[in-house]
Amino acid sequence: MKICFEKYNFKPKGLNIKLIKEDIPISRGLGSSSSCIIAGLLGANYIMNNLLSLEELFRIGVEIEGHPDNIAPALFGGMVVSVMEEDNVIYNKIDVKNGINFIALIPNFELSTALSRSALPSKVEFKDAVYNISRVALMISSFSNGSYDLLKYCCKDSIHEKYRSPLIKDYDLVYNKCMELGALGCFLSGAGPTIMAIVNKDDKNIFSNIKKFLESKSIPWDIKKLCINNHGAMTFEGDTNER
Repeated sequence: MKICFEKYNFKPKGLNIKLIKEDIPISRGLGSSSSCIIAGLLGANYIMNNLLSLEELFRIGVEIEGHPDNIAPALFGGMVVSVMEEDNVIYNKIDVKNGINFIALIPNFELSTALSRSALPSKVEFKDAVYNISRVALMISSFSNGSYDLLKYCCKDSIHEKYRSPLIKDYDLVYNKCMELGALGCFLSGAGPTIMAIVNKDDKNIFSNIKKFLESKSIPWDIKKLCINNHGAMTFEGDTNER
């Protein structure tokens, strides 16, 4: 917020900020820093009577975060493909078709981005790059037209999960069980340690079945059901106790 105010020479008076609810755990590969940045920018913009456009907020967010990977979807919602072209950020938003939910399996320990990055090799083999690029293309197509039966192929990875998963206790056990119980696909969220399972929206039992499995194995992970959000970040007025 301070960056926003200073950038546009705005001097707020009588400002009192209170954190109402924060559901995103830090250092779990869930984009908590980007979410906080977007919340601050939207709050500052609201106080400035919405002086800035979404595009301007996006550019400031990328400046703060250093890359658009998480800033873009946190602000715009849906699936956002983004690239850096010299000093410009190029992005394209895709509304995700209805029919799926996500289940976040969140370990009870943090995994720093620095440690997770240090586990990666300095070079990527050509065949591994081709493998992942082809799956990314298939995934974008699947999310665009709702071909969710293809996600089991889209979520396969050859670049980072095999290096990072050994840092996460019970990773293989939890990952394989989610697929066995009917997940459409699973992947390591960000740099980890959270595992994200994509599930059929009509599957009423998979959430409870995964939870029971974790409890039966005394794996103290948190588990959250998440829905598609295509509208992006929003501001609300009114009684904060109702949010």
